[in-house]
Amino acid sequence: MNIHSAHSIYDHDLDKNDANYSAMTPLGFIQRTAAIYPTKTAVVYGDVRRSWAETWLRVRKVASALKRRGIGLGETVSVIAGNIPEMFEVHFAVPMTGGVLNTINTRLDADAIAFILNHAEARMVIVDPEFAGVAEQALHISGRDIPIINIEDPTWPDGHKIGSDTYDNLLAEGDENDEWVWPADEWNAISLNYTSGTTGDPKGVVYHHRGAYINALGNILDWGMGKHPVYLWTLPMFHCNGWCFPWTIAAAAGTSVCLRAVRAEPIFDLIKREQVTHFCGAPIVLSLLANAPDAMKKGISHKVSIMTAASAPPAAILESMDELGFDVTHAYGLTETYGPAVVCAWHDEWNDLDISEKARLKARQGVRYTVLDGLMVADPETLEPVPADGETMGEIFFRGNNVMRGYLKNPSSSEKAFRGGWFHSGDLAVVYPDGYIQIKDRSKDIIISGGENISSIEVEGILYRHPAVMEAAVVARPDDKWGETPCAFVGLKDGATVTEADLIAFCRANMAHFKAPKTIVFGSLPKTSTGKIQKFILREQAKGL
Repeated sequence: MNIHSAHSIYDHDLDKNDANYSAMTPLGFIQRTAAIYPTKTAVVYGDVRRSWAETWLRVRKVASALKRRGIGLGETVSVIAGNIPEMFEVHFAVPMTGGVLNTINTRLDADAIAFILNHAEARMVIVDPEFAGVAEQALHISGRDIPIINIEDPTWPDGHKIGSDTYDNLLAEGDENDEWVWPADEWNAISLNYTSGTTGDPKGVVYHHRGAYINALGNILDWGMGKHPVYLWTLPMFHCNGWCFPWTIAAAAGTSVCLRAVRAEPIFDLIKREQVTHFCGAPIVLSLLANAPDAMKKGISHKVSIMTAASAPPAAILESMDELGFDVTHAYGLTETYGPAVVCAWHDEWNDLDISEKARLKARQGVRYTVLDGLMVADPETLEPVPADGETMGEIFFRGNNVMRGYLKNPSSSEKAFRGGWFHSGDLAVVYPDGYIQIKDRSKDIIISGGENISSIEVEGILYRHPAVMEAAVVARPDDKWGETPCAFVGLKDGATVTEADLIAFCRANMAHFKAPKTIVFGSLPKTSTGKIQKFILREQAKGL
């Protein structure tokens, strides 16, 4: 008998039907939570406290009004907003029309926003008053007449409106009894997220309903969130749809505590007042909290879980988080993987280790999310996996349902990103014998000095150990003799002083001499809206030194 036969006994009279198959979508999460926990708090923002029943009602009304205004299958609605309740609501309302949600980075300039509005073929723009000025400029530059919806926010009374139409008008127009759209196909686009565009124009990353559903559940599972988490929005909701957390919070019947600006005082205040259990952020956010005045930190008696991504937090920061009773989980992902898709899965026996050993283990990005099907570190050309020796560098590759559909209107970039049936991250890492990976650099950030590879992350890790250093970034500086040498840009803690010679000597005492920076520049570091240091700007500065 041919075991490879195309048909088996299971291929007869056992077809998909409405009773046994539906397209995966995170839209069902809010419907379920509102039905089971209608009175539980869904959203907190200043004086606003809304239950899941109220939030679900508002979402249905907005979806109904958008549909009545012609938003339908595959049409883009762009949103320029901070972490406010309306931004949370549109994560459900826009896809419920069949439309595609495009949340725009609020720190972009008007030219970049205009490019996105045109490239995404936005049919409507929803604008937060804080960003009305830049939105108005962008709309003018775009040269298109796109309908504007103004969000009115009493906490931001100074923002001017663009035209007269408002989000409240949508709520008034919409009928919560109108039917909303469950996707006919889970492969349908749910959202469009633009990469930061550090080289040329940003690329539009397309998410599907299936991936959003899967990664939202992956967050709960791999972070051990449980039921009813109280989640503080320190991570921008525009960034990878807040790492899928709007949908995660709906699935977990949690509470979204909204926060406009990331500052230490309101973060500590909200953690205490709302009993926040979870928040996300780049290491810069942890640094901000670790260096806050001691009086601000007092009075937290419950466990707080933090998910941090990008580069590993320095040991000193992890130590101060530990003292606060904050549990830090290191994760890793890209816009193209719906946010986090790799996690430093923790082992209980590691709890007994000393803080420096814990920090060494936590510095690793880790292993694949439960919902990611493939993760490997391999030769970027041959796709041959590197040995698990903790030393051999290769590129990180992803495969699974929480990898993007591709780049919008950019087939050559999509084809390049998916060559060989894997998503190419552009990040370089090693694999340890236990299978955990650790990023050593972006392929474009590796410094090649005298033919030797130097990991900028390794040099930064040493700099962060110095008690005077608040933040550090290392890039290549062109050099006639060596080709390039490490150049460090360093921000110091308030009141701290250290000389260039002292810092270089400190690095040389703690690592191979050829890896130590040859130049140190003091001052504040340019950052993206998500707190990542913009190395492309520093590379240009290093060239000009």
